[in-house]
Amino acid sequence: MNQLKEFPDDVAELPGSGRHRTGFWAVAVVFTVVTAFSTVPTPLYPLYEARDGFGAFTVTVMFAVYAVGVAAGLVSAGHLSDHTGRRPVLIAALLSEFAAAALFLGWPDLPGLILARFVTGLGVGMATPTATAYLQDLHIRARPGAGQGRFEAVSTAANVGGLGVGPLVAGLLAAFVPAPVRTPYAVFALLLVAGAAAVMALPETVDRPARPVPYRIQRVRPHGGAALFSLAIACVCAALAIFGLFTSLAPGFVATTLHQSSPAVAGVVVFAVFAAAVLGQSLSGALRPAVRRGIGVAAEAIGCAAVVAGMVLANPALFIAGGVIAGVGAGTLFKAAVSLVSGAAPAHLRAEALATFFLAAYTGLVVTSLGLGVAAQLANPTTATLWFSGFLAVLLTAIALLGRAERAGRHRPAV
Repeated sequence: MNQLKEFPDDVAELPGSGRHRTGFWAVAVVFTVVTAFSTVPTPLYPLYEARDGFGAFTVTVMFAVYAVGVAAGLVSAGHLSDHTGRRPVLIAALLSEFAAAALFLGWPDLPGLILARFVTGLGVGMATPTATAYLQDLHIRARPGAGQGRFEAVSTAANVGGLGVGPLVAGLLAAFVPAPVRTPYAVFALLLVAGAAAVMALPETVDRPARPVPYRIQRVRPHGGAALFSLAIACVCAALAIFGLFTSLAPGFVATTLHQSSPAVAGVVVFAVFAAAVLGQSLSGALRPAVRRGIGVAAEAIGCAAVVAGMVLANPALFIAGGVIAGVGAGTLFKAAVSLVSGAAPAHLRAEALATFFLAAYTGLVVTSLGLGVAAQLANPTTATLWFSGFLAVLLTAIALLGRAERAGRHRPAV
């Protein structure tokens, strides 16, 4: 059975060494760059729409194609680092993202954009469980005997925070530098190459088995029991639904209904939502799991209601405030979900468990994204968001019910 190494191959160093501490923060930065790159197109969509004439449905299709790419990356390679090592899979993910950046730069027409979004998803699908597991490995090595709080905070901040950094950087570059639909990708291409070089210098945390393990696609199996896994999936789907709304339809709404056509404005609005998500993760770290989920559910419900009201009234302040409140809830639920899965998975199956978790989550995101796109075709963005809020209410109710079932299962006496 493949186990976490007690010592790295390339240097004999004790747990708690400086290389593990440095490696932990290096992986966090690289993970942030990967997730940030995935949302670079967000503030650029209105520019593409004006140039090529496509609408909200095409944007949501591109977002769904990205999610399909993530699912493909998770199924094909998200679990491989448990056997091949964290470094090679993470480097492969960074190279995939670099290939996507090259597609954005070299083929800026709609077919090229769709293909680039799929390739971006592939890289994110490989990187997300690998980087999350790598961070947990390095945290355990750097701080033996410490709790998981730092790992949970940093891994979710890198994941969710990066999603907000991408639109902010891309929006500012598109607003203030030449070639607005090219320069952001060129900048991130350089960052991705630098990230791959940095990962090559990091300590490995997984022993390769003596005999090569035959390749297989991702096993879809819950870790920690069906009740716990279902609860984690419901939490992360609710979080990703909010993130999907603000990275697909929200920039177009800001540009048209709110008459703010600058990519910088769209980038700042989306960044505010994800920054609030990181804040929610930080503030909820010391809370009991049930309390954390309750706050996340309440914040998402209140925030989504405010977003809809802001859209109906064309009120920018209410729209942004609602997004921030919903972002706090989404970040809190996202952290709760990752904590549930990473805490239940055995060390030698950590990436596999996380890959299964994110596969289920992004499958739900594909359905949500396409649903938003179809709704936007049948009605205006405000009505589509109103329908979305109804779907979200059902999902949040499911979290409350599943939480009660999971607690009842833990407290039920053994027979």
